[in-house]
Amino acid sequence: PKMKEHNCLHAALLCLGMLCYSHALTTDRLNHARPSLHGHHEKGKEGQVLHRSKRGWVWNQFFVIEEYTGPDPVLVGRLHSDIDSGDGNIKYILSGEGAGIIFVIDDKSGNIHATKTLDREERAQYTLTAQAVDRNTNRPLEPPSEFIVKVQDINDNPPEFLHENYHANVPERSNVGTSVIQVTASDADDPTYGNSAKLVYSILEGQPYFSVEAQTGIIRTALPNMDREAKEEYHVVIQAKDMGGHMGGLSGTTKVTITLTDVNDNPPKFPQSVYQMSVSEAAVPGEEVGRVKAKDPDIGENGLVAYSIIDGDGMDMFEITTDYETQEGVVKLKKTLDYETKKSYSLKVEAANVHIDPKFISNGPFKDTVTVKIAVEDADEPPVFLKPSYIFEVQENAASGTVVGKVHAKDPDAANSAIRYSIDRHTDLERYFVINAEDGNIKTIKALDREEIAWHNISVFAVEVHKQHQEAKVPVAIKVVDVNDNAPKFAAAYEAFVCENARSNQQFITISADDKDDSANGPRFIFSLPPEIIHNPNFTLRDNRDNTASVLVRREGFSRQKQDLYLLPIVISDGGVPPLSSTNTLTIRVCGCDSSGSLLSCNAEAYILNAGLSTGALIAILACIVILLVIVVLFVTLKRQKKEPLIVFEEEDVRENIITYDDEGGGEEDTEAFDIATLQNPDGINGFIPRKDIKPEYQYLPRPGLRPAPNSVDVDDFINSRIQEADNDPTAPPYDSIQIYGYEGRGSVAGSLSSLESATTDSDLDYDYLQNWGPRFKKLADLYGSKDTFDDDS
Repeated sequence: PKMKEHNCLHAALLCLGMLCYSHALTTDRLNHARPSLHGHHEKGKEGQVLHRSKRGWVWNQFFVIEEYTGPDPVLVGRLHSDIDSGDGNIKYILSGEGAGIIFVIDDKSGNIHATKTLDREERAQYTLTAQAVDRNTNRPLEPPSEFIVKVQDINDNPPEFLHENYHANVPERSNVGTSVIQVTASDADDPTYGNSAKLVYSILEGQPYFSVEAQTGIIRTALPNMDREAKEEYHVVIQAKDMGGHMGGLSGTTKVTITLTDVNDNPPKFPQSVYQMSVSEAAVPGEEVGRVKAKDPDIGENGLVAYSIIDGDGMDMFEITTDYETQEGVVKLKKTLDYETKKSYSLKVEAANVHIDPKFISNGPFKDTVTVKIAVEDADEPPVFLKPSYIFEVQENAASGTVVGKVHAKDPDAANSAIRYSIDRHTDLERYFVINAEDGNIKTIKALDREEIAWHNISVFAVEVHKQHQEAKVPVAIKVVDVNDNAPKFAAAYEAFVCENARSNQQFITISADDKDDSANGPRFIFSLPPEIIHNPNFTLRDNRDNTASVLVRREGFSRQKQDLYLLPIVISDGGVPPLSSTNTLTIRVCGCDSSGSLLSCNAEAYILNAGLSTGALIAILACIVILLVIVVLFVTLKRQKKEPLIVFEEEDVRENIITYDDEGGGEEDTEAFDIATLQNPDGINGFIPRKDIKPEYQYLPRPGLRPAPNSVDVDDFINSRIQEADNDPTAPPYDSIQIYGYEGRGSVAGSLSSLESATTDSDLDYDYLQNWGPRFKKLADLYGSKDTFDDDS
């Protein structure tokens, strides 16, 4: 309680001091800035007297402290007019922002009070208007005057950082004072009044590695040579305090996570000085032998290491590549090894950084070397052929058993086992060749034809006698050498045409030849006529000496009627050794041609047709006949067509299922609607006789109490019994053809329209309800509802 009294006393003294200060400041401002209501005169530019009214307000207060929590409303100020004599005739009115809600005025004294707690951060000032009026008449005594009430700030808001957590990076080994990041805090208090918003930054955690500038919030490094490999991440806490950092100020904090980024300040190092590896002599080039790895504590591109072989007797036999995923050096076989030749190799491998930072070049060299010793292991090797492949030649048509060539393989191992040979039959399906299993001689077993297969590609196996699983395979290509065993022939099936009006020595075809043999035994071809027709009177041959020949006409005046086909034998010889020749027949047809030499017809009959009708005339006649036939067919079709008139009767104007019937039965001659046999058969009175004119939807059961007619031939009793049964059964009307029209179906909303079952006459019925059945029954309503109208008209 004592502490509370002291706090209240301090608050009261503070308010009193502020009031006194405000009163003195306001009075001084008004005395200098506000002229009197009764003012003085001024002269204008042209001697005109200007009257300036004196404003009579006296201001006592312009400020109010925010967050005031006293029990009574705080006095903001007092309004007073110099014409107020204190008799209570003047009424003070306050309007504007917050008037009547936040600010209230005593209309007699002019004192203004604030009734609510104000927050400067929500609103810094309020604009109000004061006016003095006559209390009785409400006549304004002074013009309205506007004034501002400012909310005076107190330090009630702590500083707040823009982010709760910050993340920053700085390179390792940075110099002292290197800027890391700037943190910024803000204070909602008034920065123009006092030190409520004056902030000072300080570091609470993170020393001695980092520091912060008190005024700007910039965090800087405080220690040199901070090593990422020793510690990568630091947590720093920064405080921002208002009131210039003095005691009593409010503060806020934020956390900053600072990560040291890597630089290339560490060279790669091998963990050991010598690596031991081994490889089988059977390994193929490209096979991995082993791996080495130099450790570099740097990360990313700063930790990339490249490996190379810089020395050693195995530089030609081995190579090394870099696996950048694992940062290892992969030693691989470069050439085939032979245990019997050399049993071990030595390499000097270097590991060097790919990217070197010049700032830390003094920490180098950024590379390291290691010795790699590789031992070659003996392996049971397969036989090895002396050549990687073999090529042999053999003449076509050579006799069976002809030697083609010989292959040879040996065992590279020290045991030098014996070798057996065989042919891979998948490469020699026709079995043209055989090989001696002991010495590797290849021979033919059937004749070869170059024109069928020019090259034979087979594979030969070599296996050790005592180790069948050790085998080698070599490709063998056998070329079949050509001999001149094919005579030349026409290159195509030639058929020549010569015009009847051909001139002498006129060329009409050029021929060429083809030879299946190789070019050495083929062209050049020689064309000639057989000796027996060398003086052929009709045609002659000219060798063009370019493997072609031209056939010419020797005479003029060919006639198709005399001979329309000629056969000309031609001899063709090749240039082989020995030369071969063949006789080929050229077919020559005699054709009719126009004056320009274009063919018209090559048939002998075509010449005879020229004396009759031409082809065009025959086509015209046929076209006329077809047109006449079409006209006759159309005429007959139109003649047979009959037009049926479409007659519409008014009686056929149907509305739904209302149908007009004119048939009233056939009388005694109608044997379909009434079966007279029923009357003649006395036994039918005890059974049900099926209807012929309609099919009842259900069978009618006789009503109880209806006594059937006795078994007699009395026709009168039988008819009376049936009439009574039909009258009481709506589903079985009388056996007359008209009976079918008295039944309109079960469940009909309209009911029965027949008058047979009605005991009244038409005059007793009222059909006005048909008017309510809608347009579908309009026809029926007009027929039955117009009786009164007709009577009136009559």
